[in-house]
Amino acid sequence: MSRFWSPAIQSLVPYTPGEQPKVDGLIKLNTNENPFPPAPGVEAVLRSFDTERLRLYPDPECLALKQALAKEADLEHNQVFVGNGSDEVLALTFMALLRHTRPLLLPETSYSFYNVYIDLFNINARHIPLSDDFRIDLDDYCGENGGIIFANPNAPTSISLDLNAIETLLKRNTESVVVIDEAYVDFGAESATRLVNSYPNLLVIQTFSKSRSLAGMRVGFAFGHPELIEALERVKNSFNSYPLDMLAQQTAIAALEDHDYFKQCTRTIMETRQWTSTQLEQLGFKVLPSHTNFVFASHTRVPADTLMQYLREHKILVRHFTKPGINNHLRITIGTTNEMQSLIDCLRTHPEL
Repeated sequence: MSRFWSPAIQSLVPYTPGEQPKVDGLIKLNTNENPFPPAPGVEAVLRSFDTERLRLYPDPECLALKQALAKEADLEHNQVFVGNGSDEVLALTFMALLRHTRPLLLPETSYSFYNVYIDLFNINARHIPLSDDFRIDLDDYCGENGGIIFANPNAPTSISLDLNAIETLLKRNTESVVVIDEAYVDFGAESATRLVNSYPNLLVIQTFSKSRSLAGMRVGFAFGHPELIEALERVKNSFNSYPLDMLAQQTAIAALEDHDYFKQCTRTIMETRQWTSTQLEQLGFKVLPSHTNFVFASHTRVPADTLMQYLREHKILVRHFTKPGINNHLRITIGTTNEMQSLIDCLRTHPEL
């Protein structure tokens, strides 16, 4: 049926999500999902929801959720945008703010969905290599550009940037939008949200999928100057005025309001991450510093694809990327303490470790 496709779609390479297997008994450490359930208030919302309301459309403005997010970030609700997962927020951002004649600057190694949007929206882009130690060096992001985007912490490499370095970039780069994708920021990094009121060209994107355990609800959001938010709203309302359903909006508010549960979950994940990194290093792995809910590791002797297959044969899934430069690394999601113990125990049985 490809003869009916639009020309631009013929060569498009879609994003490949992490495997979602239908097999029981697997330890799933390949898609960076939170190992803990959502906040108790989320279940309360679901149990008490009046299903008769589902015959009605949800609030297209998501006002209650925007107000809750604005309160949390000490901003106004017109500085908040919400969408169907941060992937949709990113897609609308590429379309609304990053399509210019001057090149978009972004890391050569980062979230691979960025390149899908670049191809889909025919964006002129310049990819900037990471440093030899897999870090983003913002001093390399200079010269005329049509925008800058990077993940902080970066994915899949897990390393975060200092907020002072980000502010230095914003002071230098004032004539184009700077987009910071903070999907993993709650696991030890410092958010740039507090800079939003000082820099009108800054857009910060986050998600409820990771630290709030709502990947199945698909809730993403962005903070920025009202003019940036208005651009996103214009594009959103040209595609779908109702991207978030009633349940997504209400459960997101419930998750946001439970600060104690949020802190408990993220703290536990960070502690388990440190334990896992130490155990992996004792087995001969080199583990990059992580401020995410995963670790990015390579072994000094055994190839990453060999280790991935070995783990899979023992019903443990991890993520392996084939891109040059990172093709000898594994991205390992931080699961429960028992799951990570099972990972380490399995690796210890590998004949070459």
